[in-house]
Amino acid sequence: MPGKPQQAREALGSRLREIRLDAGLTARTLAQLAGWHFTKVSKLEHGTRRPSPDDIRAWCRYCQAEDQMTDLIVTARGIDAMYTEWRRQMRAGMRHFQDSSRPLYEQTRLFRVYETTFVPGLLNTAEYAAAIMGFWAGLLSLPADQEASVSARMARQNVLYAPKNRFAFVIEEQALRTRVGGAAVMAGQLDRLLALMSLPTISLGIIPAGGERHALAQGSFWIFDQARVQVETVSAGLDLTQPAEISLYARVFGLLQRSAVYGHLARELITSAAADLGRE
Repeated sequence: MPGKPQQAREALGSRLREIRLDAGLTARTLAQLAGWHFTKVSKLEHGTRRPSPDDIRAWCRYCQAEDQMTDLIVTARGIDAMYTEWRRQMRAGMRHFQDSSRPLYEQTRLFRVYETTFVPGLLNTAEYAAAIMGFWAGLLSLPADQEASVSARMARQNVLYAPKNRFAFVIEEQALRTRVGGAAVMAGQLDRLLALMSLPTISLGIIPAGGERHALAQGSFWIFDQARVQVETVSAGLDLTQPAEISLYARVFGLLQRSAVYGHLARELITSAAADLGRE
């Protein structure tokens, strides 16, 4: 499951490899048919080289998989377009980045969110959000609009209280213990989680660090209705709209939900993390 553009290219390369193997062709044979250097097939399959539309057309033609050509070309173009758009938005400042996603949040009725290391933005306190954004602003040399960015994130949380909306959050236990902004900030964030769990529109599952796992996801992701999946990473972001990819993420999310605990068991994990803060 791709977590950044390079991993997305690797996923695309895996699809190309499956097509080649299904056709019964060796990498060298395919390269000879297409008139390529013999190493090109390996580079495309491992995601170290971006396939052009002509590369994909040739691949599908010689592998007798022309029915998959259009979908593969759209996927390849989408990876590069998503990378470019994410960088453009971030250069405009974090406030702009927060505001740009607000229409999507307001249109969505079912949010499915999986986070590995941090508390999801919709559940953040202002102090926790400020610490997160301060780090990224410094790392990426973004415009100094942290206060406005935090305000925008807090305003986006209004969707939590819309009666028609539903939220399914699954977070790793590590997210409760990743130190963001110091002990006081973390204590406030954990308290907010306990408060939000009481909302009838919110389901919060926590995957215990030592619990049985039904899925091995590689990175955080958000699913908005059945329309798209968003993945944000250190250097870029993915905005996936292909039905097959959305279905895959939805299946994985269902398995992650099976791995999580809810209700009083989830509360125990949160209060345990808070108690450890108090002992420091």
